[in-house]
Amino acid sequence: MIRILEGNHAVSEAVRLARVQVISAYPITPQTHIVETLSEYCADGKMNARFLCVESEHSAMGAAIAAAMGGARTFTATSSHGLAYMHELLHWSTGARLPIVMAEVNRAMGPGWNIWTDQTDSLSQRDTGWIQLYCEDGQEVLDTTVSAFRLAETVNLPVMIVLDAFYLSHTFEPVDVPEQGSVDRFLPPFSPRFAMDTENPANFGELVPPGLYMEMRRNIQLAMESVPGCFSAIEEEFFFQFGRRYGPVECWMCDDAEVIMVVSGTITGTCRQVVGDLRGRGEKAGLMKIKMFRPFPAREIRNAFNPNQKLAVVDRNFSFGAGGIFAQELKAVLYQAPDRPRVFEYIAGLGGRDVTPKTLETIYRMTKEQDTPKMESVWIDLNVVDEGI
Repeated sequence: MIRILEGNHAVSEAVRLARVQVISAYPITPQTHIVETLSEYCADGKMNARFLCVESEHSAMGAAIAAAMGGARTFTATSSHGLAYMHELLHWSTGARLPIVMAEVNRAMGPGWNIWTDQTDSLSQRDTGWIQLYCEDGQEVLDTTVSAFRLAETVNLPVMIVLDAFYLSHTFEPVDVPEQGSVDRFLPPFSPRFAMDTENPANFGELVPPGLYMEMRRNIQLAMESVPGCFSAIEEEFFFQFGRRYGPVECWMCDDAEVIMVVSGTITGTCRQVVGDLRGRGEKAGLMKIKMFRPFPAREIRNAFNPNQKLAVVDRNFSFGAGGIFAQELKAVLYQAPDRPRVFEYIAGLGGRDVTPKTLETIYRMTKEQDTPKMESVWIDLNVVDEGI
């Protein structure tokens, strides 16, 4: 059924269809609409789930951990400083190998205080062991959220569904919402590999000595390494059932491109328009959309380029003292490739600033006209350039 949904409500519909059993939540702009809707579904009987309205984001993740340990299919959502407040427990959920799914609505970190989008909040959690999947539009949000429960429960790792604040979270668009029966065939009831059981008591999260700790961490890494294969298999099944798939990366018009724009999130839609317009004027432009950030899809990325191409990476984020985060990851996986393309780094759209077609065409032209990338990231559309400290 085609419905007109905002991006946040696409998450809510997917959680309902997934038959989640426990939802723990603390409201924070701009994700609040997700859990507001889910609370209504629980109250009016559309969902047979326990809704836990807790006192903080730290408690929200703590409740999700407890519910998942008890064997329940579990969901939460947050943004920005709420995600930062959860940071400690993100490590705990990974270390406990719990298949929690969380929607994370990208919002800039303060100060200065800002409620608009950039990716710094989610990317600052990149070392916590959570799978991270970035979405372009409302349909992808719904589909990815449903698939995330299959993925999390297959590899026993938590999954973060990431969507841009306001550009996606609060924008209404047509979304194909599948029937419950179809989702039930794709996503069977949760059958945990391990769970709390009063008949068979056990300890969870106990002290681990040095003789075992490294092996536990290595097992988490092995699970992460299995994610791309599991993700592809799940997407194939999703495509068979619903006719849609996305891939960890998407390449569009890349084969003969001289300059490939590398993007993620809602910037992708604008970039599609720009690349199409440039092609119409005879320019050899291409687009790569990165959906899966953790684990970083190194093999797919290495196979996507040739050494004569230039990559213009548009980062809506920044790691102080290093540069754009997607660009840093991209350069790392390409470093040992025998003939690697040149990577040009650009920072744009922080704090919700628009990334317009003009912005992206400027980035394309700058990349095309330069032979060698600058050593540091290039900041685009700055209002004031202050060279001092």
